[in-house]
Amino acid sequence: MPKRVADNLAALVVEIEELGPVRGLWPNYSKLSDTRHHCHLKRGNPTYVAIWQVDNDLINFVEVIYVGTHENAKY
Repeated sequence: MPKRVADNLAALVVEIEELGPVRGLWPNYSKLSDTRHHCHLKRGNPTYVAIWQVDNDLINFVEVIYVGTHENAKY
């Protein structure tokens, strides 16, 4: 993973921890379902994305379930 992507992921995780899973200001953020979210970490070719999921059974538990290229994302 390129350093820029890793740095953006680290910043995203901090924001999720501090502000919650809805991160509407991140590029191409969208809510994929009631519990799943995604955004772009790096635009261009290849585009890198992050997908995270909220566990409604556990209070304040969010798991990043995928970080990688857009082409291989398992939405």
